[in-house]
Amino acid sequence: MINMDISVTPNYSYIFDFENDFIHQRTRKWMLENWTWVFYYCGIYMLVIFGGQHFMQNRPRFQLRGPLIIWNTLLAMFSIMGAARTAPELIHVLRHYGLFHSVCVPSYIEQDRVCGFWTWLFVLSKLPELGDTIFIVLRKQPLIFLHWYHHITVLIYSWFSYTEYTSSARWFIVMNYCVHSVMYSYYALKAARFNPPRFISMIITSLQLTQMIIGCAINVWANGFLKTHGTSSCNISQRNINLSIAMYFSYFVLFARFFYKAYLAPGGHKSRRMAASLAAQNAVKQSSSPQQSMESSKFIGAGEDQAAYLRKTKAQ
Repeated sequence: MINMDISVTPNYSYIFDFENDFIHQRTRKWMLENWTWVFYYCGIYMLVIFGGQHFMQNRPRFQLRGPLIIWNTLLAMFSIMGAARTAPELIHVLRHYGLFHSVCVPSYIEQDRVCGFWTWLFVLSKLPELGDTIFIVLRKQPLIFLHWYHHITVLIYSWFSYTEYTSSARWFIVMNYCVHSVMYSYYALKAARFNPPRFISMIITSLQLTQMIIGCAINVWANGFLKTHGTSSCNISQRNINLSIAMYFSYFVLFARFFYKAYLAPGGHKSRRMAASLAAQNAVKQSSSPQQSMESSKFIGAGEDQAAYLRKTKAQ
């Protein structure tokens, strides 16, 4: 067994063989050699989701409850494990080496095999996570810009940052793992027809907003450290900082807008309850009158928000 540099790594109670066998130079070489793949993946993703929406426009939605439960449960378990294996490194570094090290020194990859392995898996996981959107398309749920924009940009940025061993990325990885642990667990419960309290969804969105605020702050600190200490002491490029802060700020604006419309906008909750009631009525109609259900799905399922439809009919 090859030992890690214990001076900058936490005292892991157990290290799996596949973690101890991790060699970061090999993964970085592979990512550098195949960096163009990420753009092909994003192009295919866009074709599939928007082509899929067109394909599903006049077809009945799939339920996919069983696959959705399995999907969200697997992602929740992966995120929980990832958080458990990366958060100790960040906490250890902050306690013993301070903020500068956490933002400027990539020891989480170069000297910590456990955190390095789960960092690599984090980047790779952004590819299968695109499957979230497939469920949305097949189940004919609203596909908002925030959803697919977030998936694409995170995949591209994560791949790019890994090839540079961006030191500040340890913050982004830990935050993402932690938030996804809660988010996918919540989705799994909802798919299994449990009814978690409504405030849980508000907490999840609040955590996402907090993540974006911290992400912007880390980039501001990284920019300051880079200017005062230079690239020889702070392993992050100015280009990466510019891309990251633009990405995180755009996420903050989009998530804040979503939070307002979902939880704070006047009449928003009532409209959602009425929309849910209408969906239930449509389900009953579908079982009693197939033709009527088809006409209804053509109008509402073609992309018009149900809440907006209700407001329109109420005004009439």
